[in-house]
Amino acid sequence: MYELENISWSWMFLLIVLISIFFIIDRVWKNRTQKSFFSKTNLERLSPNISDIKPILKIITVIVGISMLIIALINPKIGTKIETFQRLGVDIVFAIDVSKSMLAEDISPSRMDKSKQLVGQVINNLGGDRIGIVAYAGKAFPQLPLTTDYSSAKMFLQNMNTDMLSSQGTAIDEAIRLSSTYFDEDESTERILFIVSDGEDHNDLTYDMADLAAKNNITIYSIGVGTEKGSPIPIKKNGIVMSYKKDINGDVVITKLNKTYLENISDKTGGKFIEGSITKDVVQEVIQILENTEKKEFDTQKFSEFEDQFQWFIFLGFLFIIFDLFMRW
Repeated sequence: MYELENISWSWMFLLIVLISIFFIIDRVWKNRTQKSFFSKTNLERLSPNISDIKPILKIITVIVGISMLIIALINPKIGTKIETFQRLGVDIVFAIDVSKSMLAEDISPSRMDKSKQLVGQVINNLGGDRIGIVAYAGKAFPQLPLTTDYSSAKMFLQNMNTDMLSSQGTAIDEAIRLSSTYFDEDESTERILFIVSDGEDHNDLTYDMADLAAKNNITIYSIGVGTEKGSPIPIKKNGIVMSYKKDINGDVVITKLNKTYLENISDKTGGKFIEGSITKDVVQEVIQILENTEKKEFDTQKFSEFEDQFQWFIFLGFLFIIFDLFMRW
């Protein structure tokens, strides 16, 4: 495990970009100037030791040296000791719908992007809770097991999209079944499942799975993403809408938020439906739910000691710069 102490210094990598740009401009200008006064044959006679490779090697040496010094300023640290300690929290699983209907743009910027935004903001407001992530469409697929590593959770979250699962549909029953396996049977932590979806599912097994979840003390809260008016499903190429998804009769498919269906699933476990159109309101309601939930103690591990590594980068930086100064290019 590592951490970056002074990430604010990373803007200095712009110097590397500027140096590279000036080098390219200088090389182009010199080549044009030489060609305007000398032919290639005469230039080789006048300067037999001239080399096109040496200036490139020189600039690479300078860039690497400066880069090492910038990294030294940022000061990467490596974790050297892991400690186990007690945390108070709740076990939370987010089951996120990645079916094609989530491409609909009746909620800005799209149902998929809105879902990721909502979950990401909730994660930013968590404290000692463990979180897991499940993706589902026609089938459910595990993304992240229960963890307190929120950085990894957000990384997995941002990589989710509607192309990650080949089987299409919206099998909420599969999402509930898989999410239930995330929770430890031998622990008494509160178990909460957030289903983030437009609710377009016509599988009768979902209600049965919700009943089973309730028996296992899992409370399901559903976050509805989309509008009841509905919207067509765009088919894009390079970010441009080419057409809209059509059914077997050639009619444009209109996908709608099935609020009642999501409400019924949540009601079976003592949870509730949350309107997902306004991010701020959703985050506040979710945090309120978690604050009102009894928290339990559980063990977690974390790197407690980190050692500075800047000295190695200072050494490498000066080594490259000294090499450049003393090397006869």
